[in-house]
Amino acid sequence: MTSGLVLAGGGLAGIAWETGIVCGIADELPEAAAALLASDVLLGTSAGSTVAAQLGSGTGLDELFARQTAETSAEIDSGVDVDDIAELFIAAMGTPDTSTQEKLRRIGAVALSTSTVDEPVRRAVIEARLPSHTWPDRVLRVTAIDIASGELVVFDRESDVALVDAVAASCAVPGAWPPVTIGGRRYMDGGVGSTVNTVAAADCASIVALVPQGEFSPSPFGGGVAAELASFSGAVLALYADDAALAAFGRNPLDPACRVPSAHAGRAQGRREAQRVARFFGI
Repeated sequence: MTSGLVLAGGGLAGIAWETGIVCGIADELPEAAAALLASDVLLGTSAGSTVAAQLGSGTGLDELFARQTAETSAEIDSGVDVDDIAELFIAAMGTPDTSTQEKLRRIGAVALSTSTVDEPVRRAVIEARLPSHTWPDRVLRVTAIDIASGELVVFDRESDVALVDAVAASCAVPGAWPPVTIGGRRYMDGGVGSTVNTVAAADCASIVALVPQGEFSPSPFGGGVAAELASFSGAVLALYADDAALAAFGRNPLDPACRVPSAHAGRAQGRREAQRVARFFGI
């Protein structure tokens, strides 16, 4: 494997923005978008798992964008926002010297104890998001966290796990959505420990990362996304949400109402970033 497209977590705003930014690149420089979409590996975490699965389905960009900007959708409101979730995280983190896996297990315990919609209700939402419910022939990797162990799990078409379940697990935000049961184990959002999980792209010589957050957004684990991408062994192009996009996300990127402005902000940013993408691919 030589190239990867890393699609990071970021709620419904992130799904819309990532879709929009790829569309914007295609608007400005179709050949740059084609190179991006032809990446050998699609790696998705949380919101990014939805976009990775959508892109992997072969569905056209115009249709994917139309899904994000439609007046109605199958998305439901969890009734919580990122501030509520942040409080849960802080309470679960424990002392500073607690290991990362122990912190993740504690967050997982919170996820298990929080009242949310039932798993089948949430699964139906994920089903509606995905144009195809089967794994594509190309390499698609979806990340989640095993609640019992606190370990990162990477699902792919060899995992004997349904694509819908893999994406649902990756998108199971603790405190907002129910953990997902797969093979008797429970899984939560793959973005809890890292929104990019570049360890799952270690076989790539180069990656482009679409990150729906500010470059220096704080992280409870390590130095955050910027530090993780900087430590990647290969070439990296990171596209972070710009100020206009962050404003479009609003205060709660889990709110379905943020989809439309986030998609348009992403598309506008994609047009501005197209030349950078082209240069990265040597176009």
